[in-house]
Amino acid sequence: MIEKYVFPGERLELKAVRREAGADASKTERTYESKVYDVLSDDRIEVVMPMEQTKLILLPVDGEYEMFFYTENGLYECVGRIVDRYKSNNVYILLVELETNLRKYQRREYYRYSCALDMDARNLFEEEIDKAENDKGYKLVPGLPLKRSVIVDISGGGLRFISDYKYEKGSYIYCKYHLFVKGSAKDYEIVCKILDVRELEQRPGEYEHRVQYMNLDVDEREEIIQFIFEEERRNRHKNSGF
Repeated sequence: MIEKYVFPGERLELKAVRREAGADASKTERTYESKVYDVLSDDRIEVVMPMEQTKLILLPVDGEYEMFFYTENGLYECVGRIVDRYKSNNVYILLVELETNLRKYQRREYYRYSCALDMDARNLFEEEIDKAENDKGYKLVPGLPLKRSVIVDISGGGLRFISDYKYEKGSYIYCKYHLFVKGSAKDYEIVCKILDVRELEQRPGEYEHRVQYMNLDVDEREEIIQFIFEEERRNRHKNSGF
């Protein structure tokens, strides 16, 4: 079945699965990005070993992972187990055995697109936060200075960005950036909540922030999702010789 939906060169994410004794459900841990190297059969695929900067991440044999495949027809998921690691044609490979059937993943806002997009941001004042929480027709204070940031991945539910300014976890910020959707540029001005913050180990003084959209309407969410699909499709065609 997987041979009909997943093809070499398509992006995938792996989330480590930890099953605790007595637990009814599995817990997911860190996410790794990679690509499909080859589809060998209905229950075995080869995956490019993920990397962090220039360092290979040696995922353990017998490790189980939730796998999310970004394909032309949408997002699919299954659980796989690593059964071997080896090198082929100078590429480090994970041999993965699928333990569940492939199924369509319905939450389209889950799609995260890795990118490098300029963004301007600032903290919200208390009165702005009150208005944002209680009044859908509120207006933010215009003309205030903004700090430059860089979006490193984006989805229909939120984004991740890096800046040399640390925003506090749980705080609200105003974000402004633009995307090209259906051939034209559009500005997005969105209130976001900071979900997580960490200082970059290799770049002291720079901070990675993960945020959730707070005031995004349905049409804007669909536009962002459309942007992600268009960029993913363009990248797949560009790298079709992978």
